[in-house]
Amino acid sequence: QSSHKSKPNKEKMTKIVVVGGVAGGASAAARARRLDEKAEILLLQSGPDVSFASCGMPYYIGGEITDRGKMAVQTPASLKARLNIDVRVNQRVTTIDTAQNSITSRDEKTGEILTAGYDHLVLAVGAEPFRPPIKGIDRPGLFALRNLDDMDNIVSWILKKKEAAPASSD
Repeated sequence: QSSHKSKPNKEKMTKIVVVGGVAGGASAAARARRLDEKAEILLLQSGPDVSFASCGMPYYIGGEITDRGKMAVQTPASLKARLNIDVRVNQRVTTIDTAQNSITSRDEKTGEILTAGYDHLVLAVGAEPFRPPIKGIDRPGLFALRNLDDMDNIVSWILKKKEAAPASSD
């Protein structure tokens, strides 16, 4: 009689950290999950929204899309439920230590510090709009459109201007 004892699996779980949670980062995290079902995946996003429909923002501002909820393709909760990805929003990465394979971020709402180790690091932070040093660049009503917060600010500004406009006398 042969007794076969299964050995505990001592394989180290792969840790993947993705910085940036919009198109590139969310896609990279989802692809990493498809390639490794057991990996520990942490996605850090600087703003409050992940995986949103950036191409739809002008249509929302113009009123062709009326449901803001349709702008969010995924949420932290849906990425956790569907793909087991740990999503942290409002995270500002403060340190990347490549010698120690660790990353540190600060929650911009609570001030809480998060330090995480990684085996693989994906940087998908996007870009900041260039604001040329020209007269009037900071005047009210001049916006950059990069995320849902920017979109909301534009819509709010437009609505305030409409409310302040004198009624037409037809």
